[in-house]
Amino acid sequence: MHFRLFSVFTFVLFFTLLSSAPQAYAAGKSEDRRSKPSSPFSQALETLQKQIGYTFKSISLLRRAMTHASFSEENNKALSVLGTHVIETSASLRSLEKDIDMSSKELNKLISEISKVESSCAVDGTRLGLQKVVRVSPKTDPSNPTIVCDAFRAVLGAIAIDCGNTDETGKIFWSIHSGKLSGLSANLGVYSVNKPKLGLPAPS
Repeated sequence: MHFRLFSVFTFVLFFTLLSSAPQAYAAGKSEDRRSKPSSPFSQALETLQKQIGYTFKSISLLRRAMTHASFSEENNKALSVLGTHVIETSASLRSLEKDIDMSSKELNKLISEISKVESSCAVDGTRLGLQKVVRVSPKTDPSNPTIVCDAFRAVLGAIAIDCGNTDETGKIFWSIHSGKLSGLSANLGVYSVNKPKLGLPAPS
């Protein structure tokens, strides 16, 4: 009698585990799909965060930073302005820390140099591969130096808001500007979110 009850119990337990296994597997696969980036643009943002060494608490800030005015009304213009001020403030602090006797003329010249579009911030933005990430309208060239520069400044502005610390943002700027970050833009080329002709879906 006891053996028969044990056998029945064992059969029921085995049947229950067997029937629940496919459901558990399906749930796991569903969770994996939810955890993966949903688009090439999202994947590019993940890669970008790894390359700059900063993970956003609010990814929407980085999404806006990578959105040009030609693409959406919710764009990076204001973040770019903030980023410009972060760069200029950081450059001023670093220069005066090294030479407090620097003249205002010399300081303004240095700030002007580091803020130049084609010779400075566009170079930094291209180093990050932002021309392959920033979302623009179909008729707009994402590799335009002004667009790349604005996108780079906007990234810094987004970081400043996200972390609430311009000093930390300044450190990230200098790491990029000095070329100390390794492997920059090497992994971003596969996304090229502005080039649907490569078989990738349109930016989302």
